[in-house]
Amino acid sequence: MNLLTRTEEIILAAVWMLKENAYGIAINQFINGRTGLNWKFGSIYTPLGRLVKNGYIRTHEGAPTPERGGRRKIYYELTKDGLEALQEIQRIHNAVWNYMPALEIGDRNE
Repeated sequence: MNLLTRTEEIILAAVWMLKENAYGIAINQFINGRTGLNWKFGSIYTPLGRLVKNGYIRTHEGAPTPERGGRRKIYYELTKDGLEALQEIQRIHNAVWNYMPALEIGDRNE
């Protein structure tokens, strides 16, 4: 398994959570809503491309719609490798964070 960047990890999780509704705008809105950060819309496409290239997600086109001027939406879905990568990321995070006490404001590593 390739190591994923934090951005790729967040996008991969968003694709998994959105299921059949995982397309560009929905992924961006999901990430902005869940993280409280304002990701620029175009910032998801380079990491999405890497995730496709590395076999963690695959794409398919939706039907053309009049609202989009006849253009098709590109949908993303997790592959088996993508699901396994998310499971491994979750395992690693749990292994570290489950044993860490809650951080309080003012805590420092002195």
